[in-house]
Amino acid sequence: MNYFLTNGYQCVVMAPKKKGKKGPKLTKAEKARLKIEEEERRVREEEEARIQAEREEQERLERQRRQEILDRLEAKDSKRRGGELGELRSLLDQNYLAVMKYKNDVAQMSKWEKYMQCSDIPDPAVQQEINTFISLWRDDPERSVKTVLKQCNVALKLIEELATLLREVTDEEHIPKYQEALLHLQDIVYAKILNTNIDILKGASNSIDTETGNMQAVIKDDNTTLCLWANLMRNPRFKCLTFEGVGMGFELTKQLAASNIALRILHTNYDHLSTLSRMTHMKTTIAPPRSIESPSPLPKFLVIPCPMVSRLRTFFEDIPLEVTEEGDEAEETQEETQEDKPAEEQEQEQTVEEEVPPAPESEGAKHSESQLSRASMQHAEDGDGQIVTQVEVLVAEATPPPPDDDLMVYGEGVEAVDLRKYTPLGGVFYYELFHLPPQSYQVKGWEIRKMSDAGLKVFQSIAEKSNQTEDEEAASPLVGLSVNVPDAVVFLETPLVGRWDAEGKFWRMDGISGFSYRKHHTYANFPFRSWELRPVGKDSALFSINGALIDLCITIQGNQCMLQSEREVGLTDLFNKWMSAPDLQQAMLKAGINIFVNEHTDKFVTSCRKDPLMEHVVYEQMALFASVCAFSWSKWNAQCGPEHIVIKVCEHQGPDPAPEDLWNLYLVGAQRFQKLEITETSEVFCADHHPDSEFHSTFIHMLQDNMSHEGICLTRETHFLFVDTVQSLFCAIRPLMFC
Repeated sequence: MNYFLTNGYQCVVMAPKKKGKKGPKLTKAEKARLKIEEEERRVREEEEARIQAEREEQERLERQRRQEILDRLEAKDSKRRGGELGELRSLLDQNYLAVMKYKNDVAQMSKWEKYMQCSDIPDPAVQQEINTFISLWRDDPERSVKTVLKQCNVALKLIEELATLLREVTDEEHIPKYQEALLHLQDIVYAKILNTNIDILKGASNSIDTETGNMQAVIKDDNTTLCLWANLMRNPRFKCLTFEGVGMGFELTKQLAASNIALRILHTNYDHLSTLSRMTHMKTTIAPPRSIESPSPLPKFLVIPCPMVSRLRTFFEDIPLEVTEEGDEAEETQEETQEDKPAEEQEQEQTVEEEVPPAPESEGAKHSESQLSRASMQHAEDGDGQIVTQVEVLVAEATPPPPDDDLMVYGEGVEAVDLRKYTPLGGVFYYELFHLPPQSYQVKGWEIRKMSDAGLKVFQSIAEKSNQTEDEEAASPLVGLSVNVPDAVVFLETPLVGRWDAEGKFWRMDGISGFSYRKHHTYANFPFRSWELRPVGKDSALFSINGALIDLCITIQGNQCMLQSEREVGLTDLFNKWMSAPDLQQAMLKAGINIFVNEHTDKFVTSCRKDPLMEHVVYEQMALFASVCAFSWSKWNAQCGPEHIVIKVCEHQGPDPAPEDLWNLYLVGAQRFQKLEITETSEVFCADHHPDSEFHSTFIHMLQDNMSHEGICLTRETHFLFVDTVQSLFCAIRPLMFC
């Protein structure tokens, strides 16, 4: 393209265009076909647009229809809300007042019967009576073993009553009074048992065993097992001894075998040390007026104090729990360390190895059930043992969560036992070495004995070294100990061992090595796999719980409960025995079968994170209909969020399981209850209500829509003690939270 000027005009000369090749011309038939295709496409697009518009209109109309139905149902529910809530409140108040009257009548009758018996046992709630009892018993010079043990059993009952008063206290002014009396009784129990040992050991030369030349004695009652051994021969070749019938023994080094010593092994079925630890390091909770107690379902540990060497030893059983707080990292490390320790594959044995500073102290022994071998001992201080039970209070009023400062902090670098996560199980074992008291001897027919008012003096077999290195500890002589795991308890997983820190007043797990337990049950019962409550008759129901490792059934008849299990666990005193719900909870805890929760359980166990207040509302109303309706878990409960609860319900009576086609799903919300359209076999969760159902402000009125007239009438005839028992079990176990 060129530009040039001519006579003042600008001209442009354009290059000629190149002619391109044209395509073949369309025939008339092809043009007609294209025209038809274009018309068909246009018609199809118009049809699709029409269908889409119709679909959107139908969806809009459907949403509008659903909204109108929801508005109508909500309006209907709102209109009758006051009546339904009033009827529910009337039923709950009626049952509550009846239960309170019954409990007050029972308490008054118990006081009257005690008064008519002219019993000298005091009322622990009356400070003057309990103080008088403590003063008189403390000054009582009685030293007969059988008599003292009977007195101790009376004191133990008073201690249990004081512990119950502390759990149920509503006035914090009473807390110091109850705690002081409880601690005084615990101290006197231990001191009385120790005083009886003095007289036995002073007369050891009069009870010589013909085979060994030493003295050995075993004294046992329901709560205490006492083993005494006096080294009269001082034979360095002596190695070990197992006390027959109780499965407890020891093994000594040559230096100890040649020393003038006496050994005491004391096993108590109770654990006062853990109670002392809680009082020292945790605040006492004030129970609200309307409360439902539930004991603790924490992991377990078996307590084994060793006063021979200044520390107490303890067995622990830790249920493998999912820790949800950063503050429990130390405990996780602790568990990992325990799992890495080797365990031999022999059944019904357990071994403990505990390091001791360099000095002769060694005990070890064997038993078919359990063995504590090579236990390090440092002069142990006084202590006792019992099963820990904690109480969770669930109220129908919003209560703030426990503060973060309730953590049990014992000092930097200390591997202390967190009693929120661990539960003592099986009592406490005390191993103690003493100087053998002067023995009497015969001179020309006269028995001569050195008189002394001094008590037993602890034998300091080693000099403790606080700055001892790990290599020095590894080279320390070990004392062997063996104990038989009590038959009255079940370890649902491998236990841990702890020792008592008398100065800090807590259990700790450092300074212990080489522990193994040879009867393995490595599982935990939380969270539950499933649960079901099924009525089997008037004021009777069967509560089935399938835990992570053991399946349990609790038969409820009125205010009595009976525990059953298809699995043989050997606890004849626990299973197939009728008892009240609180007694059953305590008995299960002492036996090591924990299905109960407390205020700390959700910190360590995976749960559905439901609102406790909403849970309590559901449990109250489930208990009202428990004699007619069957309730069961639903997989959708874990997927509906913390603001809702999903539960399966059907009207059913009789011993046989309810047919699957009778079950319905119900959604519980903060303001309303509704029946769900989905079933347990649906693929996804949907909160849409069932088309043929309505909304209600209470659970019982929601259930009544699908119940027969006879069934509704039966619910109004349910005994208040049955309702109270079912509700207390629900609140103690909280299946909607932990399943």
